[in-house]
Amino acid sequence: MGGSRPSEDDRGERAAASPPRRRLARSTAIFSAATGLSRLLGLVREMVAAALFGVTGPINAFTVAFQIPNLVRALVADAALTGAFVPIFSGLLESGDRRRAWRVASTIFWLVLLGLGGLTALFMLAAPLVIGVFGDPGGDVDLAVGLSRVLFPIVVLLGLSGIVVGILNAYDQFAAPALAPVAWNLVIILGLVLGVPATDTDSAALYLYAGSIVVATLVQFLLPVPWLRGLDGRLTVVVDWRDPAVRRFFALMLPVTITLGLINVSAVIGTLFASRLIDPELAPAAIDKAFRLYMLPQGMFAVAVTTVLFPTLSRLSARRDMAGFGRTLDMGLRQVAFLLVPAGLVAAVLAAPIVRLVYERGEFTSADTTVVAGALAAFSVGLVFNGWMLLFNRSFYSLQANWIPTAVATGTLTLNVVLDIALYRVGVWGIPLATSLSNLAGATTLIVLMRRRVEDVQERRTASSLLRIVAAAAALAVVALGVWWALDAALGRSLWAQVVSLGSALVAGGLVYLGACRALHVRELDALLALRRRPTAAK
Repeated sequence: MGGSRPSEDDRGERAAASPPRRRLARSTAIFSAATGLSRLLGLVREMVAAALFGVTGPINAFTVAFQIPNLVRALVADAALTGAFVPIFSGLLESGDRRRAWRVASTIFWLVLLGLGGLTALFMLAAPLVIGVFGDPGGDVDLAVGLSRVLFPIVVLLGLSGIVVGILNAYDQFAAPALAPVAWNLVIILGLVLGVPATDTDSAALYLYAGSIVVATLVQFLLPVPWLRGLDGRLTVVVDWRDPAVRRFFALMLPVTITLGLINVSAVIGTLFASRLIDPELAPAAIDKAFRLYMLPQGMFAVAVTTVLFPTLSRLSARRDMAGFGRTLDMGLRQVAFLLVPAGLVAAVLAAPIVRLVYERGEFTSADTTVVAGALAAFSVGLVFNGWMLLFNRSFYSLQANWIPTAVATGTLTLNVVLDIALYRVGVWGIPLATSLSNLAGATTLIVLMRRRVEDVQERRTASSLLRIVAAAAALAVVALGVWWALDAALGRSLWAQVVSLGSALVAGGLVYLGACRALHVRELDALLALRRRPTAAK
């Protein structure tokens, strides 16, 4: 009675579902480990940049300058290309037409090079007009224009990288694409550490920073290319734009581009509010620093689960196996919650010590820590919802129902602007809070719309699992905060003391979370524990 023990049917269903859960957990663990190394280096990169440039003054010109090519990248390159490419390429491979699949991939590669090359040149010419919309970021609009022109070539490089990564992912190869950002971060860190001390002005240092990013992006594109050689096809110099699959790719890419563009436009609008209406010499960079910390668990966990599942969902869609699609999607939803609910809670309650340890040195002051910590806590409220939006957007792309995420993104953007208007008056943290509330609305809408399309959805079981995860994560937050508070009071705030107090809090909280999940029979923990076991079934 009372559901305290699993029924025979439940145990049988778990046994049947265990292999795919273990495969998801194994692939996610590998991808997360590689991404985790990249994100760790990303934190080092941000620590170095914060120490060198702080969050006030000219660095805000760089922040705005980077936003523009980053927005264009999101619109027409990188994930936008992969979101449309993987279902097309995987569908052709699934049908057995591998030769045509590679011909289509080659055509798309060269068309992307030509198209994005021209678009990059156009934006470089129009940079003064685009940057002018943001007023006087960092007190030097000319610097922002010059930096944006240096940074625009990353759009072409990331577009080509999106095709290479899409091919590898379609063959379930995730390690090389996940390791490429490691090299990206290393190149930038080397550029900052070795180059900035040799400069004599803030402008020269920021131009060196921008140049390091361009070189790093080139390395990121080239690094996975050798892995293409081990596949059963190769990219060739061919442009067969008449192939229906090529036309289908661009038809699918349009709503993907609009969807991702709307999501990133929301971030740009937030930056616009921060620069125009809050504090142009603090707010944009403070929100950016908080966002980068917020993206650490997002990149390690939500992106990992989604990247691993996307080719599988595309293949299930091509087979019209909607029951398998529904089971796999439910698995992904629970796995994202298992990883991001605790991450969001701990980032919210320990925002100040996290920001202090990562950023507070050099030009970055204790007053800056307070502002950035508030923004991080506000972002963390919507962490799991953002992860779910990413998962469900890719799921609709797998079904080639790409306009549904576009419609949802339009509504989410509208809501986000309304919330920005309502909340910017509370301070810098109001902009991230608006983003979190918009993510909540968007994720809920996507889940409701997807439930009408898939089969074999276990809503009660998923809801039960989510409630158990939230309960375990609440225990984590209480313990982590208590341990940090006690050690912080006892040890003080020297660098080593911060490492000990925050590290101990995270370890203690993590152990409590895992213990609570085990006591509450959270199924996603079983999948992770299975990675340590040797299979005993007959081969």
